[in-house]
Amino acid sequence: MDLLRQVPLLSEFPDEQLRLLAFSAENVNYRDGEVLFIAGERADGGLVVATGSVSLEGEGGSDDVLDTFGPGSLIGETALLVETRRPARAVANGATEVIRIRRALFKRMLQEFPDIARRLFEARADAFVATSGALSRVGAVLEQIEREHNEFRAERRRAAQARGDDQQ
Repeated sequence: MDLLRQVPLLSEFPDEQLRLLAFSAENVNYRDGEVLFIAGERADGGLVVATGSVSLEGEGGSDDVLDTFGPGSLIGETALLVETRRPARAVANGATEVIRIRRALFKRMLQEFPDIARRLFEARADAFVATSGALSRVGAVLEQIEREHNEFRAERRRAAQARGDDQQ
């Protein structure tokens, strides 16, 4: 339960619900280098790293490590809530134990404990608003860059025309 409480998504769960989740989830052990899942595979839930670590690899395999997750990390948070596919390949680094939480179990908990579902929804909504705000700022910067680029091209065109050549 202490390990599950370290996971931000689960940290607000009351003890009773966290205990139920801990007893209903599945513990799975992996050897060094063993693949937990591959990119494109259907994701049926999330994995909490209990011991060891897990690397997410891109198309370049072990030469293309996207991220590494240690104890207390949740891999596949979105897969706990909706049907999705794994975005990368996951590989165990050394002897690794994970707690597999299936989406069906997680959704059943949310149905049985609506307060948890409400808090989770509010947290996801807050994260969405923050992401939306950040993307809006990025969009404004990209628009400014595009305007400046277009002005630069127009200026080059005018300069070329003034010289009498139509090359850009």
